[in-house]
Amino acid sequence: MVIKPKVRGFICTNAHPVGCEESVKRQIEYVKSKSNPEGPKNVLVIGSSTGYGLASRITAAFGSGAKTLGIFFEKEPTEKKCASAGWYNTAAFNKFAKEAGLWAKNINGDAFSHEIKAKAIDVIKKELGKIDLVIYSLASPRRTDPDTGEVYSSTLKPIGQTVTTKNLNTSKREIDEVTVEAANEAEIQGTIDVMGGADWELWIKALQEADVLAEGFKTTAYTYIGKKLTWPIYGHATIGKAKEDLDRAAAAIKQSTDGLSGEAYVTSLNAVVTQASSAIPIMPLYISALFKVMKEQGTYEGVIEQIQALFSENLYGENPRFDEAGRLSQNYKELEDKVQDAVQIIWDSVTTETIDDLTDYISYNREFLHLFGFEYDNVDYDADVNPLVELDLE
Repeated sequence: MVIKPKVRGFICTNAHPVGCEESVKRQIEYVKSKSNPEGPKNVLVIGSSTGYGLASRITAAFGSGAKTLGIFFEKEPTEKKCASAGWYNTAAFNKFAKEAGLWAKNINGDAFSHEIKAKAIDVIKKELGKIDLVIYSLASPRRTDPDTGEVYSSTLKPIGQTVTTKNLNTSKREIDEVTVEAANEAEIQGTIDVMGGADWELWIKALQEADVLAEGFKTTAYTYIGKKLTWPIYGHATIGKAKEDLDRAAAAIKQSTDGLSGEAYVTSLNAVVTQASSAIPIMPLYISALFKVMKEQGTYEGVIEQIQALFSENLYGENPRFDEAGRLSQNYKELEDKVQDAVQIIWDSVTTETIDDLTDYISYNREFLHLFGFEYDNVDYDADVNPLVELDLE
């Protein structure tokens, strides 16, 4: 079939297998072009098929030669429907890993469940022995409690008061306003239950009890902190409360794995285009302005650039960089005053007529489509392609 992007609001409902392979190939080439330090050997990536999780898997495998076990929840293809982008990304990763002689296996299912944790542990025991790095990079709107069966739902709302703010409506390509009502206590708690640190803790507990964590293992979960402009909807909002819970979980994991001398960190990253960030009010306009500023200042980094730097500078660097809350700081370039001041000026003055002049929305939109394998200049999107791409699963 000929596959063209089908975009509805902040979601693209299909994906291009050849374009997804191109995306993975470019990330691999970037990692291989860098000088990578001695890194992990046996890696579990929870949420490995897109975004930061995929970049972490690529960096571990092609930067350090690590064996990687990836956990994800993706939709397989049919003769009439495309698979999800994460399915095609993982198939491409497997292809390139196999060509490079790298061990890589995959589990597709609900990472929040006891079943998937047990399945992962079984693979680790049989084929890896011990894990020395656990990456936690899940993004989901819902989570089913594995013990009670209760379904928690997350929301993207401010806390304390309704917020009306400037917004880039990506469907209409215009500047408008968006009003988001304040969350109630149940919505705040639900967001913490989905996007906080509870499941990260459960994974580490299960791995520790199964005796598959190596002495001195490392684990990190990813967060976004932002600054003044994004605080009303992000940092000081329901999702911000959930991210604060990651800090609590990191401290709890450190304490519970003290006998293994384990290291547990939350890592703060720059704002980038992901499936999750595109759904958050404020973020499309903020990121479009941020791209403009950071590219002009020569400090822009995409997903793979940040994660490769995280591994080489912080996780396995000689002098890791921490913020005031003890998180690994990979977001320091975004938070510089000269960056934030320049973004604020754009934010205050941009109109529908000046979007392309004052921001880099063109790059924002291109990177959004890249998430699904579209808009690569060396891919023929008029060609017939087979959506049935096989993926080896455990």
